[in-house]
Amino acid sequence: MEAEVKQLNSANILVAEDDPNLGIILSEYLQAKGYTTTLAVNGVEGWKEFANGQFDCCILDVMMPEKDGFTLGTEIRVANPTIPIIYLTAKSMKEDTIQGFKSGGDDYITKPFSMEELLLRLKAILRRTKGEEKIEEKTVFEFGSFVFDFKNQVLKHGDSEQHLTSKENALMKMLIQHENQLLDRSQALLAIWGDDSYFNSRSMDVYVAKLRKYLRVDDSVKIMNEHGKGFKFVTP
Repeated sequence: MEAEVKQLNSANILVAEDDPNLGIILSEYLQAKGYTTTLAVNGVEGWKEFANGQFDCCILDVMMPEKDGFTLGTEIRVANPTIPIIYLTAKSMKEDTIQGFKSGGDDYITKPFSMEELLLRLKAILRRTKGEEKIEEKTVFEFGSFVFDFKNQVLKHGDSEQHLTSKENALMKMLIQHENQLLDRSQALLAIWGDDSYFNSRSMDVYVAKLRKYLRVDDSVKIMNEHGKGFKFVTP
């Protein structure tokens, strides 16, 4: 069982998507959920990455330059008859769906889609191909004079404890995972709120302000605004 959990924890996903914004957001979202991802920006690069790597699932955009997703999927299926393939497309015509399954696809998602929907479909496919998924992630983080317990939703400072709401907890973890790096606003909104609407954006700002309040007892730890881009979690 321990070996199985370790194997599932390291599930490696190939993402081939020519839209740079969607590709990065999708890749980083899956990383935040515990997966390892490799991003390719067209079908030719996607095949090179697949040929040189070991993957547990492929997520392929259909309309890619140089080599479309269906062609890439067919080549991947020849090389590996069992690896799951999920197609992403802006088309919803029945003929395209049929072509996707004929080229060896296990699932077919029409854009626009929610990240949560994709994650649920990915988990369902991995359960079928790898057994019941049990992804073990790091749950305790130390920074500055704080200890953050993600599993129990607690931020500790010395003998004091601050219990966090679910969204505060998720946002704190994403900030830590991007420690001293830029956390893109849209990425955080899609991962935690499910979409990047204006209303949710304002809501996130409120939660950031609350986290800043909890962290102000240690001047070496800050959440900095990057205007129009996102946040940077600065630690010593």
